[in-house]
Formats: sequence, structure tokens, C-alpha cells
Amino acid sequence: MADRKFFAGAAIRRLRRAANMTQVALADALDISPSYLNLIERNQRPLSARLLLLLADRFDFDPRQLAADEPGGGIDGISRRLADPMFDDLAIDRGEVEEWLSAAPNAAEAFVRLFDNRLTGQLGSALEIFDPIQLVRKEIERWRNHFADLDAAAEALADELRMGAADLYGAIAERLRVKHQLTIRVLPETVLPETLRRLDLHARQLQLSEMLNPASRTFQAAILLGEIEAQAEIDSLVSGAKFQDTTAQRLYRRHLSSYFAASLLMPYARFLRACEQTGYQIQVLQRRFGASFEQVAHRLTTLQRVGARGLPFFMIRIDRSGQVSKRFAGASHAALIESAHRCPLWNIHRVFDQPLEVHSQLVALEDETTWFTISRAVAGIGAGAGGYAPEFAIGLGLSAELASTLYHARGKNLSSDNAKPIGLGCAACTRVQCPQRSAPPKNRTIKFNERKTGLTPYNFVSD
Repeated sequence: MADRKFFAGAAIRRLRRAANMTQVALADALDISPSYLNLIERNQRPLSARLLLLLADRFDFDPRQLAADEPGGGIDGISRRLADPMFDDLAIDRGEVEEWLSAAPNAAEAFVRLFDNRLTGQLGSALEIFDPIQLVRKEIERWRNHFADLDAAAEALADELRMGAADLYGAIAERLRVKHQLTIRVLPETVLPETLRRLDLHARQLQLSEMLNPASRTFQAAILLGEIEAQAEIDSLVSGAKFQDTTAQRLYRRHLSSYFAASLLMPYARFLRACEQTGYQIQVLQRRFGASFEQVAHRLTTLQRVGARGLPFFMIRIDRSGQVSKRFAGASHAALIESAHRCPLWNIHRVFDQPLEVHSQLVALEDETTWFTISRAVAGIGAGAGGYAPEFAIGLGLSAELASTLYHARGKNLSSDNAKPIGLGCAACTRVQCPQRSAPPKNRTIKFNERKTGLTPYNFVSD
């Protein structure tokens, strides 16, 4: 794999200032000269692996965190924005982006903020156009989808419930009844048409549809318990996000309530221990914690407790048309799930035809990163008796260099030479002569040869 210079000046400067250290003090701690540290902080020198490890030890953080703190999300983050059609005529390549980040990191960050906010003028005033879903996702990724206070509260409650009963669903139901005067009632689909869960405060009932499977029933009950007993922690996180949009606030609150429920079903320390004992074998984790495949997959993206971190998985959920309904990068910083489109050569698109089988694949992106992915089809809850049950594909993945201990990677050749080359959708992919190509890449001039027909109808000028 080719070495890429890693610039993290802005992130290092924030770490130093947060610790109330001067450049001289930090340089002394790292055994380098203050002038060299100054060059690093100004992105005029890359960060070496040795210094990265020293910084991680000094400030007790995950080294991968610095990649997320690169101005504008680093080369990949800025390149994704420059793929917008408004920049098509500029043909800006990755080399230019790297030079820009090196020479003017703050200017790059300013560009990203302006691009994301999409300022528009109306009657002489500027209005910011926000997508509440993207705002919430940005806040979740700022926390790397790990909320330590919620995890701790859920873990303590899980231990308390476990002492009273081995059956978690029964223990939650009893807790709701005794402490909060709320009962759980499972009702026929005809009584709750097109509804999976309803809280009837007049009757003091949590009403659940019979269409929910056992894992989903427990999850819904856990959500309500979390909304009541972790209200202070959830309120604090929602307040700290400082959303101006009420839709974003409600979406974020819903995510945090679901996060607490997952943490209650799969308490952090026990779940991480089970992951390490089983090689992250998802089917075993499902059985051991009474959870669904999707619930386990999501939980795997949250294991970032300081001093007890799990592997940095990403997760994505798509439908048959490729539309994304969930994506969590966690601590993986994976460009694979950030793109608006995906490559059909990634086998996540094939799992719908074999819904009970877990598919694995080693893939390589154009930036030379290699990822080990795990995919499986799951069914949603139907619309009632005889109703259509929605289908989704769940994709999990992590850097191939970390995948050797996985159960699902046993017997697999994880060398980059064995990886399937894929792209981030045809418009963003510049791999030549791909027979699966459906559109030419942006920022590339199409070439024509009337005397020869290639594997693809789009031949283009490469770098």
C-alpha cells in the first residue's frame, strides 16, 4: 500500500491548547524541537507514526481520531464535495487537494463549512439550508457513535435487572410496572393497524404489536425504560448538540433512546468480552444477547470506550434500489459508506437473493485502502397479515489490516492483492475498462475511437 502523508496540524494544536501546554512544553514531551512542532501544527510537515503514537499515549486518545479532525474531513472529505457538478469544469484532482490542505488548511475548512451550509440570499438576508438528517448524523459521528454516559447508565441498569431475573424482557416489564406504573400489553395487528408501538398514558400501557419478534419487543420496551430513567443523560446530549431545528432535535433524541436500548440489551463490558471470545461472530452474539442481526451490527459501531475499545466497524443499511436508510461510520472513517452511490461489484447488493446467508468480501478502493466487509439481508416488520415485509441489506466492515481475528475472516486471504477493486459509484470512480460501468466519471473527458469498441461505452482520459 502506498504511503500517504498525514497532516493533522489543526487537531494537534487543539489537543495542545486543551491541555494548556505551550509549543515548547509539548515539543519537549515529544522529544522534538519547538520549530519542528510549529511546522507540524502549520501542516508544513507530516505527522510521523512515532509522533502519532507518542501523542496518543500523552493525551490518551484513539490515533484514528486525528483523521476525523483533519480540516474539512481531509482529502476524502473535500474530494467528495468537489465531486459536485458545479465543479465539473475545474477537474480538480487529489494531488491538488493534498497541496491545498498542506498549504492552507484553514481555508480548506472554511470552504467545507460554506459548502455544507449552502448559503443562499433572500431579500438581502442569508438563509442556511439544513437537512435535519444530515445534521443529526454529523452530531452522531462527532461522538463516533459512542455515548459514554448512556453506556454507563444502561450497563448499571442491566446489571441491576439481571440480579432480579434472567429474562431481560420480563425484568424490564416488571421494572416498568413496579417503579413507573406502566404495563406492557401485546395487541393483535387488527387492534394496532400500521402501528408497532404505542404509549397510552391514560391506560398506563405500552402497547406492542404482535407483529414484533421477541428481540424487537424487548428493544421497544427498553426504549421506553430509557426514555424514563435516562432522561437526564439524553436531555443533556440533546441540549449540547445545540440544534436550532426541532426535527433534528427529535431525530437525535430518538437515536439516543435507541442507543440506550441497545446498550441495555448488550451491556458494554459483557458484549465486548463476548465479541473478543467469539471473534465477533454475529450469529452467536445474536443468540447470547437475544438481539437481531441489525441490532448487533449497529452495536458493533459503538465500541469506543476509552481503555476498552472494540474493533472500529462501520455499518450501512440499503434497500434493493441502493437507497441508504442508515449509515454509521463509528471510528472507521470509511469512505465506502459516505458516497451517495455504491459500486455494484460490492456484494452487499447480492444478499437479497440469499437472505439467510452471511456474505463476506475483501474490497479495495481507489485510494488503496482495503476493507473486509460482512453483509446480510434482513426483513423489516410487515404491514400486517398478508402485508409486504420490507427488505434491507446490512453491510458491516472494517479495515482489512484489523480483520484477521474475525470469525467471518477465517481462512480468507486478506492481502491487498486478493481484494476486489471497487469504486464509490461510477460517477466518482476512475477505474478504467470496467465492464460494469454505467456512467462516465465526473471531471474526466470522454474519449472516442470510431475504429475500436472497448469493454465499456465510456472511455475517458485518465490521470
